[in-house]
Amino acid sequence: MKSNSPPPRTVSSFHFRRIYKQTQKTHPPFLGRAIEIMLFFSYFKDLVGREVTVELKNDLAIRGTLHSVDQYLNIKLENTRVVDQDKYPHMLSVRNCFIRGSVVRYVQLPPDGVDIELLHDATRREARGG
Repeated sequence: MKSNSPPPRTVSSFHFRRIYKQTQKTHPPFLGRAIEIMLFFSYFKDLVGREVTVELKNDLAIRGTLHSVDQYLNIKLENTRVVDQDKYPHMLSVRNCFIRGSVVRYVQLPPDGVDIELLHDATRREARGG
């Protein structure tokens, strides 16, 4: 059965780098990385209780309810299920998991988890150079 909902949003390393470059314009370099992590930490904290899909660097994609996230962007998911169950049958019994932040490739967000207008405004400001 097909869903009429829009596709999920994805946060990739490209987006992380883009925000990092933006923070470099307004903050000293040694603060940039800390600010970048805090931006995403704050954002992911707002998504607690929502369903997300986390794709790992080993190509395993896990969908579940975001239970918690810490300052290292480690993620704890509940009610998990593997997206490609045929490829990873040994993961069928896993219901809760902890994912180390350094092994995350992408996080797919719920369609209403991203403020599109805010992103458009930020992109326009960046294009103007300010």
